[in-house]
Amino acid sequence: MKPEQRVDVIVIGGGGAGLAAASEARRAGCSVILLEKNAALGGSTAWSIGSVTAINTPHQRRAGITDSADEHFDDLGLLAGKMASRDNLALRRVLVDHSHETFAWLMSLGLVFLGPMPEPPNRYPRMHNIVPNSRAFPYHLGRHCRKLGVDIRLGMAAKRLIEVDGRVIGVEVEAAGGDVQRIFANRAVILAAGDYSGGAALKRHFGSELAARTDAVNRTNTGDGHAMAMELGATVVNGDIIRGPVIRFVPPAHENLVQKLPPNTLVGQLVRWSMNVLPDWLLRPFIMSFITTALGPEPLLYQEGAIIVNNKGERFTDELATPAMELPQQPDGVGYIILDARIARKFTAYPYFLCTAPGTAYAYLPDFRRNRRDIYVEAPDLASLAQALHMSPDVLERTVQASGKPLHEAPYVALGPIRSYVTLTDGGLKVTTDLQVLGRDERPIPGLYAAGATGQGGLLLYGHGHHLMWSFVSGRIAGRNAARNVNTEAPGNVSSGVPAL
Repeated sequence: MKPEQRVDVIVIGGGGAGLAAASEARRAGCSVILLEKNAALGGSTAWSIGSVTAINTPHQRRAGITDSADEHFDDLGLLAGKMASRDNLALRRVLVDHSHETFAWLMSLGLVFLGPMPEPPNRYPRMHNIVPNSRAFPYHLGRHCRKLGVDIRLGMAAKRLIEVDGRVIGVEVEAAGGDVQRIFANRAVILAAGDYSGGAALKRHFGSELAARTDAVNRTNTGDGHAMAMELGATVVNGDIIRGPVIRFVPPAHENLVQKLPPNTLVGQLVRWSMNVLPDWLLRPFIMSFITTALGPEPLLYQEGAIIVNNKGERFTDELATPAMELPQQPDGVGYIILDARIARKFTAYPYFLCTAPGTAYAYLPDFRRNRRDIYVEAPDLASLAQALHMSPDVLERTVQASGKPLHEAPYVALGPIRSYVTLTDGGLKVTTDLQVLGRDERPIPGLYAAGATGQGGLLLYGHGHHLMWSFVSGRIAGRNAARNVNTEAPGNVSSGVPAL
């Protein structure tokens, strides 16, 4: 084990919440170490669509929109629908009251947004989309943290919280090479380790065996923060709210045009200018390179007669029932969508779209033919299609004939592989409005804070843009409050004053 180290605040997780927390704690005068187990910053923030929902933004004002936190608060209840009774209203209040200042902070760091975009039942457009891509978040927040002097350590996995007499005083971490070390916190530890969408044990505990077997979009979100806090008596609220399984196209093996764009401010401003002034026919290829990568097929495709088969060419589900739940049980967990020329002709114009990004654009079959040749196969007959997919022609032909669907017109198209994914989990540690983690006795665990998905605390975040905004809002609040905390049990503690925020 390497020699012990000491710092004022330890942040576990290098996504949006962790970077926001680290920046605020450091700005308050604390020494800060941020631990990220992956080789790069970003977490789920970096692979997200990149939407943040906020009120009273410059974008809303330019659009002539007068909005309020109270109206946003009420609309979050409408978005939650029948689940609204399970919401943490105190945390909902925190979110809506701080979205304006948090959005302004993000812009001050050089982030560039398009919008606002409408998303009913929000009464006003509030969704703002990052440009050029979601990697702009870790790019700008990471630069900001490094400029402030945050000690960012990649490839460092937190394994256990160190507790003395009920107070968290540090963390035991393991480096990529296997070296174990202990780091002590003079003030506090902040858990910002994401959700448990990639954690089979927690998905099984709170959800089901099916959820446990279903891949996550972000496989490294294994619930490390949840698990470490639960060992100390913390509880998870709304642990059963698991977003998935849902069907999505497998990601491309190589980065597309949007993903290759440098995420700096100048490029973001250029993209925003282009989106505002260039004609749609010039912009469409750029937009489609994103939509055809990140999203999944609409049920309308199945309503028109498309079927799903496994990699043996066998139909295994009623496509309009629960195909996402049955797909993980198929060989290799993959499937293919089969359609004929009649369906293909339909899905070339509105309202017959394959997928959509809210407030942005619709993607049609020709868009997939151009942008996702890796998942688009066309053949003059079913036998040729089967051979291209490495299936038995006899099996696929019998499957289509037995389906009872009007799949009679050549040429034929297959879209896939498709897989079922858990996109995220909404279960978060029970926390105070100061983002302190609550323990067995419903009292704060001294020295322990949580933010983002780890510290979601029962807050329901339906609608696009709320998960990311909660990450930034909660991260900043946790960082400020952790900086004020004094951990008297930490070895060699130095209780220098922290300026008020």
